[in-house]
Amino acid sequence: MDPLIITVAAVGAELSPEQTPHLPVTPLALGQTAALCRAAGAAMIHVHCREDDGRNTSDVARFAAALSEIRAQSDLIVQFTTGGAIGMTVEERAGPLRLGPEMATLTCGTVNFGDEVFENSFPIMRGILAEMGRYGVRPELEIFDAGHLSNAKRLAAEGTLSLPQHVDFVLGVPGGLDASVRNLVYLVEALPPGCTWSVAGIGRDQLPLAVVAIAMGGHVRVGLEDNIYYSKGRLARNDELVARVARIATEMGRRVATPDEARVLLRLANTGIALGAP
Repeated sequence: MDPLIITVAAVGAELSPEQTPHLPVTPLALGQTAALCRAAGAAMIHVHCREDDGRNTSDVARFAAALSEIRAQSDLIVQFTTGGAIGMTVEERAGPLRLGPEMATLTCGTVNFGDEVFENSFPIMRGILAEMGRYGVRPELEIFDAGHLSNAKRLAAEGTLSLPQHVDFVLGVPGGLDASVRNLVYLVEALPPGCTWSVAGIGRDQLPLAVVAIAMGGHVRVGLEDNIYYSKGRLARNDELVARVARIATEMGRRVATPDEARVLLRLANTGIALGAP
């Protein structure tokens, strides 16, 4: 099997600092988290940004500060969100792409998200993909439901999206596809040829699906965005969640990828970004 790529989704858009003291809210805290997670075995960091008071933001200056801190303290692949938070405009969601991160997420369809609706119509997806192409950012296709994979194939058929790409299955969001091994296997079997994949299980499903992905040859996303607990009643740090998956993978005989090895596996053009690069 290929080395295991571990992505850490360190912040997210929905958590509040009151829910966990380990949420890295500031750019400096994100940089420190990146360094700790790199040491623990992560190869990529998925980035949302917050204001100092914890409010979610797509402010380009805030993303620029976060990018600078992460690159000053680690060589992790930096992947921006374009999901932002529910209610943001497309312009807000796509604005940070002008900073040229190596990757950014593209949610491949509208989905119920708790009691709200996370809108990703085809015009929205096409618009975000156009901005990714403009700034040379490689997409990660986020799949919350089975139909989202069909949407990605439609975008490819019309020439808006090139395949293969890296795909992240986000399973267990209330309103999306349930987090089960059966659903994960179905999605993996439906992937277009050549695509790499990872899974992000929500809440208590994070660890079981991570172990399944390790065994299946896929990759893994962990972090406070998806799960704030290490065990029942015990709040986790991001680097602890990364270290646990890295340890399990090693015990299962699967080596953990370095960021540069992950860059090769993910077909990223810019390999070996120097520490401290802006």
